[in-house]
Amino acid sequence: MTLNWMKRTVIATTCCFALLSGATLIDGINVGQAHAAAATNASAKADSIIALAKSLKGKVTYKFGTNNPSKLIFDCSSFTKYVFGKYGVDLKWGTKSQRLQGTYVSKSNLKPGDLIFFDNGKTSTINHVGIYIGNGQFIHNTIGSNMNGIYIRDLSDYSKRYSTARRVL
Repeated sequence: MTLNWMKRTVIATTCCFALLSGATLIDGINVGQAHAAAATNASAKADSIIALAKSLKGKVTYKFGTNNPSKLIFDCSSFTKYVFGKYGVDLKWGTKSQRLQGTYVSKSNLKPGDLIFFDNGKTSTINHVGIYIGNGQFIHNTIGSNMNGIYIRDLSDYSKRYSTARRVL
């Protein structure tokens, strides 16, 4: 009992001095440093996910409603599920599910690795997802006239279809 009381007193005293000096400690860990490390890890993970997505350009085929990793045939959400999953991020399949994962992020606060969601331009129903890669661009698996597979596009070209974004890293 006395030893536990002494440990708590030392930790409390250390925390008080840490707070007075501008650091925040929890169980002897500098929270500011831990937060910075987590942000760095998220940024490094985002870079890896984006690099993988880019490396699949010309190798992936788009097919609606398909999740076939062995043949690299995906729809938009099974593609994001696949590349994020390679780095330990468990996404559900489907834009309806993915749009609820992670935390909301505003368009003005997008970071590389954020999931961005679009409607079809006619209704507000979300039906497409891509990965923000920075500099106003995103990568996605799509199909359209003269395209099938992985493409990098300017987000501004999709401004009328942009719906929301989620941070999952």
